[in-house]
Amino acid sequence: MQCAPGALPRSAPERCPEAARPSGGNSMQIGFSAPSGGPLATPDALTRLAQEAESLGFGYATVSDHVVIPTDIHAKYPYTDSGEFPASSRGERHEQLTQVMFLAARTTRLRFVTSVMVVPHRPALLTAKILSTIDVLSGGRLTLGIGAGWLREEFEALQVPDFAARGKVTDEYILAAKTLWTEPKPRFAGEHVRFGDITFEPKPVQRGGPPIWVGGESGPALRRTARLGDAWYPIGTNPAFPLESLARYRAAVAKLRGLAEKEGRDPGAIGLAYRVQRYGPEVPPTAGDGERRLFSGQPAQIADDLKALRDMGVIGVDLTFPGDTVEAVLASMRAFRDDAMRGL
Repeated sequence: MQCAPGALPRSAPERCPEAARPSGGNSMQIGFSAPSGGPLATPDALTRLAQEAESLGFGYATVSDHVVIPTDIHAKYPYTDSGEFPASSRGERHEQLTQVMFLAARTTRLRFVTSVMVVPHRPALLTAKILSTIDVLSGGRLTLGIGAGWLREEFEALQVPDFAARGKVTDEYILAAKTLWTEPKPRFAGEHVRFGDITFEPKPVQRGGPPIWVGGESGPALRRTARLGDAWYPIGTNPAFPLESLARYRAAVAKLRGLAEKEGRDPGAIGLAYRVQRYGPEVPPTAGDGERRLFSGQPAQIADDLKALRDMGVIGVDLTFPGDTVEAVLASMRAFRDDAMRGL
């Protein structure tokens, strides 16, 4: 099956692989994390980071999601060995979707990936409308990274559906959004969301709605990707589900493709993306399976990692670039572009 970039196949429910791409074309795109809080999250700093990243050739920016940060957290954070939510992440935060719209208004080509939007945190219909509005007003530059969430105390503070039901709520809200984005007379009757006798216009610019990148590394995340996702979007350093070596990542991708086949989907229609929290010489060189740890070492080694991921079909890799000032972050991005992104 052949499709134009961004087009939906007429004979299948899923998108063509190109529709999951962060910014069209056939090459891997590199993204960066746009700060959601702290001194680098001022209007001027965010604008400069986004505009200069665009001019440097980065394909997309990611924006994280916390509405509130509880002061007493007992839930286990998935991405540290201790399970503790880092103190550096507990400060002020912008609201994710508002920040995406702000940045989209100050750029022309850069895409934006919600990394990830905690789906149960917001009402289904209102969120679908906000996302559609962002997609229309940005000219189709939104990618919807999604997750079910991990922070029980935040769920309780927001008074949203019960934390234990978050997986079912996530799936249902996404199915409801797809109905709103595609059906001329949308109707939906689920356990957690119901609607009918409504209009929902304008539809997103991107046919079928923004591409959906499913975050997470666990079995439920893989199954959600196989059922609903345009791409799988894990972080490589979850201690419970490590994907920090190429061998481990390949094995997980093979598992995903098997699950997609069981769902009756073409495994090749599901894209691959990968998020990197740390890179460079300070990262331990050896993964838990004894193989080389991805994104450790010198720029030439990281360039080889990018090429290896590209060759296995990864469409996007995004990183958190170090720096305490806008100038320092931009210097890190320029160095990465010059040293590691050549040849992509």
